Order: sequence, then structure tokens, then C-alpha cells
Amino acid sequence: MKKTAKNARGTKTKQAAAGRIHPVVIYLSNSPTIIPTWKGLYGLVARLAAEPGNYARPLTVMDRKTYYTMEANRAFLDFRDNTVARHSDILDAWCVDTCQMWYEGLGAAFERGTENDVYWLIPGDFNYGTNAGQEVLGGLHDLPEIILELDQDVCVGEIATGHHNSKHLIDTYGTFALLYTWFPAEAQEIRQFTERPRSEFFAVRHGFLREALMQRWYPYEQTLVMLLHAVFSKKRMSRFLVGNISDLPEGREPLAPALQQVERTERVLKSVWRERNQFRGDWAEQYRHLRRGRTRSGAPPSPFCRTT
Repeated sequence: MKKTAKNARGTKTKQAAAGRIHPVVIYLSNSPTIIPTWKGLYGLVARLAAEPGNYARPLTVMDRKTYYTMEANRAFLDFRDNTVARHSDILDAWCVDTCQMWYEGLGAAFERGTENDVYWLIPGDFNYGTNAGQEVLGGLHDLPEIILELDQDVCVGEIATGHHNSKHLIDTYGTFALLYTWFPAEAQEIRQFTERPRSEFFAVRHGFLREALMQRWYPYEQTLVMLLHAVFSKKRMSRFLVGNISDLPEGREPLAPALQQVERTERVLKSVWRERNQFRGDWAEQYRHLRRGRTRSGAPPSPFCRTT
């Protein structure tokens, strides 16, 4: 896996100031059968913990619901005590949604960090136990290193998908279609850097994370919100190809959660739009116009049909 940053905004004009990388692992599983997958991931975490000069002590965020669901499972408790706690600091928290786990973990890491540090989110609900998953883990450290080496503010990791993959379809015909409705100029810029604006793989620089933590933090689609703020404030962005890995059972997304993802994306984008435009005298009229423009045809406009 090559260490590349496709479509990075800005070039490396000087050696970026040295900083440490803070790994933040999001532990997501209530099933004991997933422990072999977690063992693969914590092989990576162990390697990171053994390099204190380059990496801060890893953090693992674990929802208390996970703990109390699994507290009678000896394999889980052994894994938590002898592997997770050995190679990382466990941050126990009651969380409503995954993005709140991000907020807890990134916020705690930020308070340990300093200027020029990088904060690296590692989602735990992907299948790292396969050969493909192990290959991904072997090069995943390149993602945050891009920020240090190319002096970027945010780097988004993209998993490899085919054109018929549900994630690809949701992002193309749901996420980007809605982005082009509510934030057309920003949508064009985001698409220059990533096809996965809802990715769970990303890394951010200390300064930009501070700004993001101080903004309204959404319970879902927070990556998309961060990318919008990155465009608003002209941050340096890049992307990284993670590889062929999936968090979907049998590689498919059922219809109900797919619709839920599109609906919540729309709610978030409407909220961000109102926050940025509510001080304009005609904001309510413009808001109604945008909503009518979407609902008249019964579906969001396709970005492929727009002219620039």
C-alpha cells in the first residue's frame, strides 16, 4: 500500500513541524464472535504502543452498553483486561451514537496533545480478521502520517468499493446529491478530495480538531460536517486509499438502514445550512425554496445533471 495523498490541497514546501500521532480506537461490538477480528486490530495497536516517540498512548473508547451486554462473557472480559487495557487506555462512556464515541475519544486525546500533533480515528467495526483486513492494517499508519509529511489539516481514508456497492450508491445518489442541493459550491470542492465524505477513517491536525470540537458536534454524519467546515475555513485536505475492507454483513446494506442514512444526512445538512444562513434577512424564503426544489421531483437532484 503506497503512502500517497491524492488531490491534496497545498504542497509540501517545507518540512512539517514534528508532532506525535494519537490513535483513537472505537470499540464497536456486542458479539463474542468478533473477538478474532479485534485481535487483528489490536496487533496494530500493540505496535503503535511500542513506539512512544512517534505515537501517543492509544485510546480505546468503549460504550458502557457494550460492557454491560458482555460482562458475563469470559472471553470478552479476558480480551478487555489482557489485550485492550494492556496496549491502550480504555475510555468508558455512555454514548448515544458512534459519533459521540468519536467526540469522547478525540476530545480526550486532544487534551493530551499539543500543537502539530495528529489525531487518528480507527473504527473497530470492520473485518480486520481476513487476509485483506490484515493487509489494510499493515499500511493504515500511512493515513495520519500523510498529515505530518504533507502538512495537511485533514486526511480522509477511502475504502475500496465497486460501483454497485451500497456505500458507493448511498454516497453518490444520497450524500452528494443532498450536498449539491444545500451546499453546491462546497460539494464540488469536497468531491475533488474524496468520494467517501462519510468515512469513518480519518485523521486531523491539532488546530483543526480544536475548531471542530468547539463547533456543534452532530450525533451522526460528523465526518461530512467536518469536511464542510474544512472547506468553509480553507483547510488543507487530502485522501488516502485504505483498501478492500468492509463493515457490512455479506457486503450489503439492508434497505431500512440505507434509507435511514440518507434521511439523517439530509437532517444534518439542513441544520448546518440554517446555522450558516439564519442571519440573512431572506433565509426562511431561501430555505423553503431549497426544500421545494428537492421535494418537487420526489428525489434530490443528481450531481451529474448539474452544470457549472
